[in-house]
Amino acid sequence: MELRQLEYFMAICEEMHFSRASEKLCTSQSNLSQQIKFLENELGVPLFDRLGKRITLTEAGKVLLEQSRHIFSHIDYAREAIAAMKNNEGGTLTIGVLPGDADLLFDALLVEFHRLYPKTSLSVIESTRIVEQITSGEIDLGVTVLPEPDERITVIPLFHEEFALAVHRTHPLAKEKAIKFGELQEVKMVMFPPDHQARQLINRYCIQEGFRLQPHIETTTLQSQLSLVKKGIGGCILPSLLLQNVNDDEIAIINLLHPTPSQDICLVYRKDKYMGFAARTFIDTLQAYIQSAIDNAQASAINNNHS
Repeated sequence: MELRQLEYFMAICEEMHFSRASEKLCTSQSNLSQQIKFLENELGVPLFDRLGKRITLTEAGKVLLEQSRHIFSHIDYAREAIAAMKNNEGGTLTIGVLPGDADLLFDALLVEFHRLYPKTSLSVIESTRIVEQITSGEIDLGVTVLPEPDERITVIPLFHEEFALAVHRTHPLAKEKAIKFGELQEVKMVMFPPDHQARQLINRYCIQEGFRLQPHIETTTLQSQLSLVKKGIGGCILPSLLLQNVNDDEIAIINLLHPTPSQDICLVYRKDKYMGFAARTFIDTLQAYIQSAIDNAQASAINNNHS
């Protein structure tokens, strides 16, 4: 079995058409068919069911496709490791974050990381499929809520995140340090759409308390929510850590009690993935950045309590 044969096999699986696969590989269709035939003879099983011009994977073909993906991902990791050894100051990194988190949470971090490591290329994508994309190799690192146990991934706890209510400083509740969670029923709300992870978290707490929030406006970004709050449109429920670090005099932060919505945020990556210079330094920078944000939030909370 040769890597070239597996490459040919995967190209056919992607196209599900021998002619298109041969064009993609810049080889003749007869050579492609011959290599697949060699592979099938070596394995002793057919990899495709051929129905005229239409082909489908056999069960053996499905198994080989899954294993081929693992093989080529390991080859990619080997290349990354060697490239990192040749240049221990560079590299590329794709990072997945939850929708909305890139708005404010990562801006300052990315600026600082680029200042420290200008040779490292970063790509930050928002996703609701972070764990799935980590295991498939689509992204290198993910910052997400604590996932279900999975032997394929490494989980590094980052912080415990509590949510608070943000309102304009002229809002009737603005002078309150804390309110009961159930009092949110009386507040005009600006919230994420129903499919957003943070909205789903708040909805679960609402259901536990026997009510539902009906937001007046739904928006997908943190910045637009905060902008609407500053215009007096309504209140929004966002992570306390983020709100404290925004530190805007126009916004009052009110703690939520009985219960306090919260979740654990962590960093995830594949256990078998080589952690090169770019990944290691980003993890270190992220942890330092979060600790700094926590320290700033605590200082801000102390100042607000004394004001």
